[in-house]
Amino acid sequence: MKTHLLRYFVVLAEELHFGRAAERLAITQPPLSVAIKSLEEDLGVRLLERDAKQVRLTDAGAAFLIEARLVLGQIQRAADVARNVAQGKQGQLAIGVTGSMIYRDLPRVMQTFGAQRPDIDITLHEMSTTEQQAAIARGQLQGGFVNIITPAPGLALWPLAPDTLVCCLPEAHPQAQQASIDLRSLAHERFVMFVREVSPANYDNVIACLHNAGIHPRTSHAVRQWLTVIALVAIGQGVALVPSCLQRAGMAGVRFVPLQSSNSLAAHTAGAFVWHPQAVSAPLQAFIDVVRGPAAEGQAPTAQ
Repeated sequence: MKTHLLRYFVVLAEELHFGRAAERLAITQPPLSVAIKSLEEDLGVRLLERDAKQVRLTDAGAAFLIEARLVLGQIQRAADVARNVAQGKQGQLAIGVTGSMIYRDLPRVMQTFGAQRPDIDITLHEMSTTEQQAAIARGQLQGGFVNIITPAPGLALWPLAPDTLVCCLPEAHPQAQQASIDLRSLAHERFVMFVREVSPANYDNVIACLHNAGIHPRTSHAVRQWLTVIALVAIGQGVALVPSCLQRAGMAGVRFVPLQSSNSLAAHTAGAFVWHPQAVSAPLQAFIDVVRGPAAEGQAPTAQ
C-alpha cells in the first residue's frame, strides 16, 4: 500500500470535502478521487459515502482513519530519527572508560555533551586500556578514555589535559600531614602497584618517577584499578604514587601529598580519548568535538 494514498485519505477524512482536501494536498480533484478509489479497491471495503451534497466516513473508514494516522505518524517518526542520527542529534554510543577517568575528564565531557545532545544515549563500559582498544578495533565500542600516549595501530587519539602524580599515604603515616614530600624519604617503604599490562604507560611513568628519585621500589600486591591501590594504602599495605584526580574519590584513611618539584620531572599520568577514524558517525563526531573542546579547533588528532 502506497503511503501517499494514506495521506490523501486522512486529509479527505478531515475535510470531508474533495475540493478543500485537494487544495490542501496541492492537487486537483480527479487524482484525489482516483487515489481514494484505488485505496478502497486495495482494502476491499468502502471508506467513504459521497453524494452530490456531502462526504462522510463509513464505520470502516472511521476505524481505518485511526490506524492510518498511526502509520503516517510512525513513518514521520522514522524519518525524523534517521535525519537526527545523520545530523548527530540522536543515536547511541558505547564508550569505554578506565576507573581513574571517572574522576578526570569524563564528568566534564558527559555533562557538556548531555546538555548539547540530550537525545544521544551513552552507555559507559569500564575496561582496561588494552581491552578498550581491542573493543574499538572490533567495533564493539565507538571510543574510549584510556591511559596511553600512543594509540594502537589504526586508531586515532586525542590527548587529555595532563594530570600529575601525588603520593598516597595512610593517614597515620608520619609524613601524611606535610605540605609536600621528597620521594627519596620513602625509599624504605613498600609501594603498592598495579599490573603493568592493565596500563603500561601509567605503570612506566610511576616506575620512571621512582627511578628518578633513586628508588628501586619494593612492591606489594598486583591490582588492576587505581581505586584498589588507594584502598590497600588505606589499610596499611604500603604507599603509592597515584593520579591527583583520585583525590575526588573521597576515600577515607588516606592522605594525598604533592611531590616536591625535584621529583616532578616524570610525575604525570597518561590520558587520552581514542576512536577508529574509519568508523566516525555523526553522534561520535559530536562527542569527539566535546572531548577536544573549543580550544582545540583546527588541531588534528594523533593517528597510528
